[in-house]
Amino acid sequence: MAERAEVVFVDGVRTPFGRAGEKGMYWNTRADDLVVKAMIGLLERNPSVPGERIDDVAIAATTQTGDQGLTLGRTAALLAGLPKSVPGFAIDRMCAGAMTAVTTMGSAIGYGAYDLAIAGGVEHMGRHPMGANADPNPRFLSERLVSEDALVMGATAERIHDRFPSYTKERSDRFALRSQQKVAAAYAAGKIQPDLIPVATRSEAGWGLATQDEAPRPETTMEGLAALRTPFRPHGRITAGNASGLNDGAAVSLLASGHAAKELGLTVKMKMVSFAFAGVEPEVMGLGPVPSTEKALRKAGLAITDIGLFELNEAFAVQVISFLDHFGIDDDDPRVNEYGGAIAIGHPLASSGVRLMNQLAHQFEAHPEVRYGLTAMCIGLGMGGTIIWENPHFNRKAKKR
Repeated sequence: MAERAEVVFVDGVRTPFGRAGEKGMYWNTRADDLVVKAMIGLLERNPSVPGERIDDVAIAATTQTGDQGLTLGRTAALLAGLPKSVPGFAIDRMCAGAMTAVTTMGSAIGYGAYDLAIAGGVEHMGRHPMGANADPNPRFLSERLVSEDALVMGATAERIHDRFPSYTKERSDRFALRSQQKVAAAYAAGKIQPDLIPVATRSEAGWGLATQDEAPRPETTMEGLAALRTPFRPHGRITAGNASGLNDGAAVSLLASGHAAKELGLTVKMKMVSFAFAGVEPEVMGLGPVPSTEKALRKAGLAITDIGLFELNEAFAVQVISFLDHFGIDDDDPRVNEYGGAIAIGHPLASSGVRLMNQLAHQFEAHPEVRYGLTAMCIGLGMGGTIIWENPHFNRKAKKR
């Protein structure tokens, strides 16, 4: 049996994220074209990687139908111009699709079966709304295995507010406002643009070019957030302002073994340390990252105090707040989502995991005093996922902030 290989994150890119629906910039763009465009951009950024050396392509999508179906990893590999010898497959773990693609390919690399792999995800929520054409087994409700709320993500977030009265709507709105402000600051500082692959778009007005995310609202105010309606419950606390939106977009990453990266002269942005997935009550699915993080830390022999940077997917503000409270981290801790998150940028379900990794990789480079960081997210139907990463730029003598 081969020895366990070092698993490294070489690079990651994504399309700009668009708003879902007829008014969104990708309404006339195919889902598979989005992920193919991202893959081509990734390969062009890494010209020293021979296409025939890529061992596998894993592409995730939550709603695998139409232009998001047909063994997406394989079809995307062919459309992106990879040699026909390169296999591929599709994967689904709802919001953690791209994250699971990365951990699956990372596991194959760590085992010694693969040297190079592409992992990512795509979601065109305009063409394929979450759960479209799904047929949940009637036993879920008839046998009361879950409540009806468990199948509605916004309703599960309302239940977290119910369970923890200290998680007020004002607190969620304030976290959401900070997300918008941080994304605006990151764009102004040029922190997000380097990983965006431009995409040609078509509308009634003619052809265009998507070069930045469509969803951010830098003009957001607390007063505006307070006035938004609560669609999941009368007088509720979840609004369009303190939750991620419905979005279209794709993200892909290049993973390698340590020895393959060295052989090909590839720059290593992060090293995979451990990962974990865990289940919770589907009715409060947003709590999932807590046990998955505890499990990943335990596997790595680390404590939460060893983590110097956090990239947490902002499916809902209250979901991130529940994670922070559990681990004793302040809502405004500078280690958390330094460039903002999904409340502003958007959350095209299966693609978001790689976006988190891209942002963490850039922060590692800027913070050599940090050795470990993590990416984590909640997952529909009551799950959480966490990956712990090591910073290859770590310097014990670097000045701590």
